[in-house]
Amino acid sequence: MDSFRRTFVFFIVLSFLHVLLISAQVQSRSGMPVIKAAAFGVFASIQHLTSGIADLGQSFWANYIALRGVAAENDQLKKRVLALEGITQAQAAIVSQTNELEDLLRLQQSLVVPTLAARVIAGDPAPGADIITIDRGSADGVEPDMAVIGHNGVIGRVFNRPTAHAAQVQLLKGRLAAAAAVTEQSLAAGIVQGGAGDPPLEMNFVDVLRDVEVGERVYTSGLDGIYPRGFLIGTVQRAVKGSGFYSDLRLLPAVDFRRLDVVLVVLVKRQP
Repeated sequence: MDSFRRTFVFFIVLSFLHVLLISAQVQSRSGMPVIKAAAFGVFASIQHLTSGIADLGQSFWANYIALRGVAAENDQLKKRVLALEGITQAQAAIVSQTNELEDLLRLQQSLVVPTLAARVIAGDPAPGADIITIDRGSADGVEPDMAVIGHNGVIGRVFNRPTAHAAQVQLLKGRLAAAAAVTEQSLAAGIVQGGAGDPPLEMNFVDVLRDVEVGERVYTSGLDGIYPRGFLIGTVQRAVKGSGFYSDLRLLPAVDFRRLDVVLVVLVKRQP
């Protein structure tokens, strides 16, 4: 049985070698031996497959590197945009402050009372305090109860005793602040105080017989001895006649209390 198997295997091997010998001699249509053409086709297929895999890997790697480069460039562009936005905002702030200084200078030149320019350096962190700090004090002639104004109107008064080079200012919109006032057309007198509503100023003790119109301007009357007469406080936004002796007036401030950078201190002592 073993000899038959060996004979059969030998026959198979011999037949395969014979086929190879014949294939090496037989030529294909292109003139190339059949076995060589078959081997070339197999190797060509393998080479095509490996080449495709290599190209795919190279393309993936190149795109990955390119994407990483784009991401890094995008990050740099974002940083540049943020830097430019910061520069733009800083320049806008400088322009705004320059315009405010020019307005204050024109106001200062037009006033008949002596004034002193001061810069706002801090605000009181306590909620509802409505107090700011300026960089001028007793060494500059600043005293308690001196009026503080902006180029648009009344801001407040010097509060407490100043130090040598700093002073606190109580804003007129504060609940404990007040200024004697008079309306422009109807000449209704009253006391302007800070309120909790919107707009934040209210004018109290206004004679109900006075026909105050919405849109009228309200100025300081000078009767409180702190604010000289004629400084703009605000405009009437609501005028309601009360059932008693007084009307209810709400005023829109002439100044924006949220944006105070430079102010003028009126160097006039409080009048008794």
